[in-house]
Amino acid sequence: MDVSIIETSGLGDRSYLISDGAVGVVVDPQRDIDRVLALAHDRGVRITHVLETHIHNDYVTGGLELARTVGAEYAVPTGDDVGYQRRAVGDGDVIDAGPIQLQVMHTPGHTHHHVSYVLRDTAGTPHAVFTGGSMLFGTTGRTDLLGKAHTRELTHAQYHSVRRLADELPADTKIYPTHGFGSFCAATPASGDSSTVGEQRTTNPALTQDEQSYVDELIAGLSEYPSYYAHMGVINTRGPAPVDLSLPAPLDPDELRRRIEAGEWVVDLRERTAFAAGHLGGTLGFELSDSFVTYLGWLYQWGAPLTLIGENEDQVTDARRELVRIGIDDLTGAAIGEIHTLVAGTELRSYRVANFPALTEALHEKDITVLDVRQRNEYDSSHIEGAINIPLHELSDRQGTLPDGEIWVHCASGYRASVAASMIDRPDRTTVLINDDYDNAKDSDITSTT
Repeated sequence: MDVSIIETSGLGDRSYLISDGAVGVVVDPQRDIDRVLALAHDRGVRITHVLETHIHNDYVTGGLELARTVGAEYAVPTGDDVGYQRRAVGDGDVIDAGPIQLQVMHTPGHTHHHVSYVLRDTAGTPHAVFTGGSMLFGTTGRTDLLGKAHTRELTHAQYHSVRRLADELPADTKIYPTHGFGSFCAATPASGDSSTVGEQRTTNPALTQDEQSYVDELIAGLSEYPSYYAHMGVINTRGPAPVDLSLPAPLDPDELRRRIEAGEWVVDLRERTAFAAGHLGGTLGFELSDSFVTYLGWLYQWGAPLTLIGENEDQVTDARRELVRIGIDDLTGAAIGEIHTLVAGTELRSYRVANFPALTEALHEKDITVLDVRQRNEYDSSHIEGAINIPLHELSDRQGTLPDGEIWVHCASGYRASVAASMIDRPDRTTVLINDDYDNAKDSDITSTT
């Protein structure tokens, strides 16, 4: 028996293919199911079952389409009122895939109806458990995605679910969570790349703290999460449409200029320093990297026309794949090529890129504004003295509060700052992007924790 991991680093999630002989079972597949199908082909297995641990809030599932494509049984937790045919599974149910046997365990907390799947060997001994958004590596799934009215109840439920997993499963049981690899679905940052139930007994807060301490600390530590999450549960409950990964319609420079002048969303996918060195005025810089889809989805005006600018077709195709994972399907076109070939009368703009040592010098030499676009909990732990803190997801609504003059923008590593710099850049302002790790500022005399 083998468990293969299908990583989706842009969302911080994992899907799994369990295989034994010619039989395969998939857990929590992403929407771009071609990756799962290719892996199953390589393993020489036929997918007989597709399992969901819960109705996901951070991505559009590929489970329904995968099950339809391969003719597999589709299992979704009982209690979730979905708009499609599926097998509703609850506590104690068994997924019988011949040599692969999984038992359903109700583990509410991340959602009300969340389940985990215990993989047993031929002797009935637990071999692994697929925990979705329940027990993660050194943390648990967040409990506030269904609204504040349910948060405390779900946090108590999460505590008991993780304890049940630890009490009922052997110490050497391998844990395969869906979230916890950068996903905002984790209550706090996870630790490690693999783990067992035994290891979690000594490291997981739900297993090392008393119930009230766990509940209070988890709720107090919950940070903001992407606004696009509000759409994911709706899509997954209704039933996602088949995915389209084809290249968006090509645009010429004149049409690109018209869309920019109309104030439409035009997103430049190039590397952040390339964008800073030269970009079309009025466009937004979202470097195509692991952070791309989370922050574009967070800031995007849902349903608005969206045009991409890429250096080549592969870049645009990769961006489209990332976007369909969160349900942004209707791209209105793409302009491809070197940026100077796309100008057609649009102003070509640029701004400076610097680091924290340069900021230290600038603060001592002239009057500048420092804009910190990290979340508030990050700012509270340490910040540049005198900096204005506007979390990136609030910047669009609060740009009018920014002062005139020279603004230096930073975050924790440069990505969020690069998006923010592209948002505030304008002809009458000097913008400087700090493309640096915040740790490089902590040893200077410009930071404060008060």
